[in-house]
Amino acid sequence: MSADFSTPKSPQPLLPSDVVAVILAGGEARRMGGGDKTLIELGGKPILRHILDRLTPQCKDVIINANGDLNRFKSFGLSVVADQLDGFLGPLAGILAGLDAAAAQYPNKTHVLSLAGDTPFIPLDLVARMLDKASQTGLVCAASGGRTHPVFGLWPIAIRAELRDKLINHDMRKIDGFTARYDVAICHFDGIPDPFFNINTSEDKDKADRILSQV
Repeated sequence: MSADFSTPKSPQPLLPSDVVAVILAGGEARRMGGGDKTLIELGGKPILRHILDRLTPQCKDVIINANGDLNRFKSFGLSVVADQLDGFLGPLAGILAGLDAAAAQYPNKTHVLSLAGDTPFIPLDLVARMLDKASQTGLVCAASGGRTHPVFGLWPIAIRAELRDKLINHDMRKIDGFTARYDVAICHFDGIPDPFFNINTSEDKDKADRILSQV
């Protein structure tokens, strides 16, 4: 990603205790008949549970971003926050909601790690490796298989005022459009299956079930 000015740098290496994870669970399974993708069951448990099983050993503080009836996530025992801007403005609005919630609920934290809610095979070393990259720059984006995954990002909480301005006053909608203004470190991951494999269709779900049956 190109840059025209620098991101706020981390003054020292970050620790997992500096970070709040925000799972963006607002995606609708339109190509699968509707509903929450993150609540679709794989191997007898929701995708969200698969994510949490892999994430919480790495980062104990987790927030869910979702819209609609937030009680549908009550059984997970986590803080759930909705977008604060009207109009379902996409993942950037969810990231902003997560940054605002992290600032309010965890005043000693410095960063938010955003994750997609439909990716059951996230890396077991996601947090450590993203934090390692943050020693070089304030913003980090995950990548695999030759492509970036902008939803998987490490964000300084201090950036939220700038993000709010771009969403409200500049009609910014794409993550890449916002982050193009900053120095962004790319954190590359490999693996089979792709650790950022996401479920959009019934075929994707069937593939994920097959993968789980082989583990």
